[in-house]
Amino acid sequence: MSENIYEELGRHLDKAVAGVPMSPKLLEILKILYPGEEAEVALKLAIYENRTLADVEAALPEKAGRLEGILDAMAHRGTVFTEEKPGRDRIYRLLPSIVGFVEVPFLDGVDTPVKRELSRLWKEYIDEGFGEEMARGMPLIRVVPIAESLQDSSQVLPFDALAAKLDEATFMAVGHCPCRQIGKYTGEGCDRPTERCMHFGSLGRYMVEMGKARELTRDEALDMLRSATEEGLVHVCDNVEGSLRTICNCCPCCCGFFRVRSQRGLATYARSNYVAVVEADDCIGCGTCEERCPVHAITLAGDVAQVDEDLCIGCGVCTPTCEGDGAILLRQREETGPPPDFERFLATRMKA
Repeated sequence: MSENIYEELGRHLDKAVAGVPMSPKLLEILKILYPGEEAEVALKLAIYENRTLADVEAALPEKAGRLEGILDAMAHRGTVFTEEKPGRDRIYRLLPSIVGFVEVPFLDGVDTPVKRELSRLWKEYIDEGFGEEMARGMPLIRVVPIAESLQDSSQVLPFDALAAKLDEATFMAVGHCPCRQIGKYTGEGCDRPTERCMHFGSLGRYMVEMGKARELTRDEALDMLRSATEEGLVHVCDNVEGSLRTICNCCPCCCGFFRVRSQRGLATYARSNYVAVVEADDCIGCGTCEERCPVHAITLAGDVAQVDEDLCIGCGVCTPTCEGDGAILLRQREETGPPPDFERFLATRMKA
């Protein structure tokens, strides 16, 4: 395939809410993810509109006898979403960058030379414009607090109640964290568990069908969130009201969103509506909250922990290991608000 088709494909994929700014590294990534005829087929697919096999065959009649196999290969590679509901034709659409062809190829957790090469490229591409894309207009993700970390459990806002959100989920699945794998393959990773990337509904079902993830029960999902809390991971989800497609359990050392924010100051995620507060009389200065804080918002002043409220993201990671009998907990900030609805989220991202 000529270089021009990958430039055209890059412009096509850049139309998504989470786009892909043009750069030399992007073209290298696309050549790996859309080899041979797959780039040409991708140009005939939409990101937010479904296509049937017949639709794609009509657009590419010269490939009609082979298109089903090509589309199946793209779906298993992690570039095309597919779904077949009872009584309906199977549908296909392009996956965007996030959540999509950045993450899906890594979710099965299998170490391959291709993934190692993609890891290097993705890390370099962040500095060629993708970091800015992650923060464009409005953050793609938001921090969700650990419910048990609140001073008053009745203060859990409806959009932050993960247990209730799981009750509403039609399907739950988990795969292996792409960011921790990329960190490992580029020599900058940590030793935290990787199987912590949770997906729901039709997206989760697709990932299981493609062999990229495994199905979870509600209890298994809750247990996994508890384990992530113990491991010092930050819960984040889609920054859209009413949407629960993904819960990532992030570490600041590997997560692309956290690294871009800490290293370059870009607003890649929205903090929660809560802030950590310390009861000075109960604090014994053990320092575990300072060690666990993912954004270095907590410091010890003498024998008492102090919280920088401007830096605090309200995740609650600081609270479970407090040795001062609950000396540090979360409370609601004075100004709170729900995440944006999809229309406002989309309009803000696309305008930017």
